[in-house]
Amino acid sequence: MGKVSLLSLGCPKNLVDSEKLLKRLAEQGISFVPDSDEADLLLINTCGFIEDAKRESVDEILRLAESKGSRKLIVFGCLAKRFGDELKQEIPEIDALYGIGEEEKIAAFCGSLLPPSERPFAPFLLTESSYAYLKIADGCDRGCSYCVIPHIRGRFRSREPENILEEAESLVRSGRKELIIIAQDITSYGRDLAGYTLERLLKDMTSISGDFWIRLLYLYPTAITDNLLEIIGEEEKICNYLDIPLQHTEQKILRLMRRSGSREMFRELIRRVRKIIPGVALRTTLITGFPQETAEDFEQMLAFVQDTAFDHLGVFAYSREEGSAAYSLGGNVPLAIRKKRRERIMKVQSGISLDRNKQLVGRVFRALVDESDDSAAVARMYSQAPEIDGVVLIRQPSIPKGSFVQAKIETAYDYDLGGSLAG
Repeated sequence: MGKVSLLSLGCPKNLVDSEKLLKRLAEQGISFVPDSDEADLLLINTCGFIEDAKRESVDEILRLAESKGSRKLIVFGCLAKRFGDELKQEIPEIDALYGIGEEEKIAAFCGSLLPPSERPFAPFLLTESSYAYLKIADGCDRGCSYCVIPHIRGRFRSREPENILEEAESLVRSGRKELIIIAQDITSYGRDLAGYTLERLLKDMTSISGDFWIRLLYLYPTAITDNLLEIIGEEEKICNYLDIPLQHTEQKILRLMRRSGSREMFRELIRRVRKIIPGVALRTTLITGFPQETAEDFEQMLAFVQDTAFDHLGVFAYSREEGSAAYSLGGNVPLAIRKKRRERIMKVQSGISLDRNKQLVGRVFRALVDESDDSAAVARMYSQAPEIDGVVLIRQPSIPKGSFVQAKIETAYDYDLGGSLAG
């Protein structure tokens, strides 16, 4: 019986790819073990998006290479796609390298090395939790100048709706209570299909029987339509939560980023979103220190953050990536200034988040329990996406994991909330 370990790094899209591979291996009778010491083969799905992610991937490859012994080490994913030759040269302990979307080849290679079981295994999901990521497309056509994703994952490609809906139904049947819709840009979904849109997909997904939430991540700001907003606001199964990466607010920088929009356009978008979906939770991401960003550009973006009061906000100091269009831009901002600007925005956002959380005290919300032990539970409301936003800490023991509860908010922190079961 063959056994593999698999370490998945980076974004949820990588996680989906890793679980797809594990499913394929399980069908071949090759099982997954969480502990790499027990595995016959070592697999690692790498991230190569920004410098910190690349460094983490290399460190983990080196760690596995050091402990591999006579076993094979298989490296795949974004970093392998971008820097495969360099990785093989610098880390000769790597036995095989694969890029993106090569799960069949990896499975075939593993099958050639390991004796299969006489029976297939149930696939092991790397996220044994109340939620699951559901990828509806791959690749990207936006061409943002700071991003290398189109070089790694290729052109935008929508998944066939029947495959998505079949997977969604399977996840709900398996007990998942939250389906998180992901892609590089979910607002582009369906444009390469014959008349099938994101709005129609969401309508079809809400018709699946069962008690579950749908959460949307990564909507391109200028592609958000009123029709989409109305569906989100009307459908009870869709969380009133939008993740809209703006990246910057100043038109000069947005043009250098090869992104559409402007500060005033974004103000109008957010006004429209909040009007159509009362109580909506908004998340965005921003980049500080992009080439040619002046102190005035930054101050304007900071003022926008203060005025808009996003529920959740993430900030990245610009990472100069080889192969990106922005790599050759002049006017680079020193790293220390990029980081300082990031810290300033996050300090402001911390205060905004605390103020918004204080407004929730005394109210009761439906919440999904992600973790529970004999002293307390960790849950999330519609306004909190897993891994990136805060949580609700409920002071009651042994609440069933994966259950919906009514949580009364009693305490507000910078990002998290404290409460108890209502009633």
